[in-house]
Amino acid sequence: MNRRDFIRNSALASASMMVPSFLKAFGLNKNGLYTMPVNPSGKRLVVVQLSGGNDGLNCVIPFRNDLYYKARPSLGLKDDDIIKITDEVALNSNLKGFADLFNNGNLAIINSVGYPNPNRSHFRSMDIWQSASEENQYVYSGWVGRYLDATCSGTCAKPFSAVELDDTLSLSLKGDVMKGLAFSNPNLLHSTSQNPIIRGVANNYKANSDHPEVEYLQKTLAETMESADYIYAHSKTFKSSRIYPNNAFGNRLKTIAELICSGCDSSVYYISLSGFDTHVAQKGQQSRALKSLSEGLNMLCQDLKDNSKFDDTVIMTFSEFGRRVAQNASGGTDHGTANNIYVIGGKLNKAGIYNPMADLQNLDEGDLVYNTDFRQVYATLLEKVLGTGSEKVLGKKFELMNFV
Repeated sequence: MNRRDFIRNSALASASMMVPSFLKAFGLNKNGLYTMPVNPSGKRLVVVQLSGGNDGLNCVIPFRNDLYYKARPSLGLKDDDIIKITDEVALNSNLKGFADLFNNGNLAIINSVGYPNPNRSHFRSMDIWQSASEENQYVYSGWVGRYLDATCSGTCAKPFSAVELDDTLSLSLKGDVMKGLAFSNPNLLHSTSQNPIIRGVANNYKANSDHPEVEYLQKTLAETMESADYIYAHSKTFKSSRIYPNNAFGNRLKTIAELICSGCDSSVYYISLSGFDTHVAQKGQQSRALKSLSEGLNMLCQDLKDNSKFDDTVIMTFSEFGRRVAQNASGGTDHGTANNIYVIGGKLNKAGIYNPMADLQNLDEGDLVYNTDFRQVYATLLEKVLGTGSEKVLGKKFELMNFV
């Protein structure tokens, strides 16, 4: 039995549940070395998860298409509720920050993104997006986590490589060997890591060939302590003067900006925003969520521009599915299929509306038909932003796109 299997299956695994969640985020490679991938491109990726199933059709609006208003007689947006970005397409007025990015050539809108045989369950569809699996395949590692696995050679030892601004680590950042680090606040991370019992175990780490499982736990603790210290130190190096939205999402985006601008050597930053499950009274609920999204990301971009970090940063947003084309009887929309992905960056190859708008005339039982597999987007980001081969991460070859 190897060390990872031991930890998963033994009584020590249940004992480790008493350790704070961030301490269980890391793993070792097969050589027993704590590693972090070296990204040869020098770029970084920020992934923004829109939890709940964002209604993309009321974000990127075909305001000259009569079929849109026929399907959404009261929910369809027009006049003061939209910002026109082309002669045929508008953005939701709550996405003003996105409109500014679009006009500056810093936003690519990829339409009709999805996967075959879509699943309308929040949990299952999110698993598919986070794991990058087939719809009928159950995978217990995430695409970012497998990126960490694939790029670790045992010679690139660093404190951390992928961080999630949250209290728990999502499937996306869990590899088979390596995992990212989750924390909501660097100060809280630091104070939690000062637990004298945990510090004592970490500080007294030494090779123990007679008890390799204990050695594994001690080594993992020691290296995680190093990571906590590293993140805390970088969080104090740079303080943003920008005023972010005064909410959890805005505060965590500010932390991401401060870590990036401090020179923190992370390749992936991951953050989530909830509030997109709009079955009832959608307009108000989605408006609030989109306003937080747009204002927060626009401020992050301004911060990165101020500090010459924007050109080397790519931001991608996704949601587990879109919504039905037709509104429901409760002034909302129900779970659907294909959706938009937004890609933001200072050096996009193809900004603007990347591909044709969703076809509202040819629906699949009332749902949008996908024409871009979401793993094509992942493959492109893996190869062109994170500088690693996508096939070994995604399990098969996907055609690359040219938005970056």
